[in-house]
Amino acid sequence: MTKRAAPGAGGVVHAIVGPTAAGKTRISLELSRRLGAEIISVDSRQVYRYLDVGTDKVSPHDRKLVIHHMIDVADPDEVFTAADFVLRARDAIARIRARGKVPLLAGGSPLYYRALEGNMLSESLPSDETVRGDLDAASEELGLSFLHSALAEVDPASAARIHANDRVRIIRALEIFKLTGRTATELYAESGKMGAQCRIEYFGVTSKRAALYDAIERRASSQFRSGYPEEVRWLLDNGYSRNLPALRGFGYRELADFIHGKISLEDALAGDIKSTKAFSRRQMTWFRQFSPIIWYDVSEMSADIVVDDMERRVREGVRGSGMEDGSR
Repeated sequence: MTKRAAPGAGGVVHAIVGPTAAGKTRISLELSRRLGAEIISVDSRQVYRYLDVGTDKVSPHDRKLVIHHMIDVADPDEVFTAADFVLRARDAIARIRARGKVPLLAGGSPLYYRALEGNMLSESLPSDETVRGDLDAASEELGLSFLHSALAEVDPASAARIHANDRVRIIRALEIFKLTGRTATELYAESGKMGAQCRIEYFGVTSKRAALYDAIERRASSQFRSGYPEEVRWLLDNGYSRNLPALRGFGYRELADFIHGKISLEDALAGDIKSTKAFSRRQMTWFRQFSPIIWYDVSEMSADIVVDDMERRVREGVRGSGMEDGSR
């Protein structure tokens, strides 16, 4: 008798993507339960310890029901790059498969997916508006030639490759070095050695904009009532700077302003909601370019129907194409 391959066996890894607050967590948990899968979180903020309420991490209870990877793997003051994510996620995929389980990617960080596919772009590496602003100011005050010379000292290869008048690329290369302690040349070389890590087939979960915005507002209000301000205060009290990349994301930066007396709690909540909505639009701009992908509008379909269709496609090896609608 021929042994049947496990769902998702082979080189393909399935992923559940979509904008924040669309319902990816609930669907990924149920699909994992049915497939005997373990989830690899693809979220650039959930990698950090102590950022729990603000990043809407899966509860400890649910993490016992379905094993999760790539959550709480770095401290807030550690530099964690897309390259770090790729190395750890690839290892997790191998270990999950070695135990006869199915790896399932789930999360909303498009650049991590691109890096995992082997497409390590400059945008996949960390960025910081404050650092970039300081470099901008230095170029105005001291001249672009000064910055190009500074780049030549720390990363001669990049300086040789980048024209002395290419302000954007000079500043970006210096920003990467300041944030990671490593040169862009090193990081790109590392990416080249990785090659394409895995072939990913995507399930996209979204909803009508009005429904999505309503979900964002309700979730943010719940977070603010459930310890989010206290979480940020604890982080600041324990010496984690508000200028760390981990704490410069939406919600955390507004609450840091509240804790320092710059804005009211109501203004912090409004700012968080506004920034989260803008982030959801950027996510969709990215995810619309992903392929192969099958989209599900959960404002028109029940979660059970969505999971039924995903399970069928994983077990039968049905591939998506372009913006295919999973409801058809």
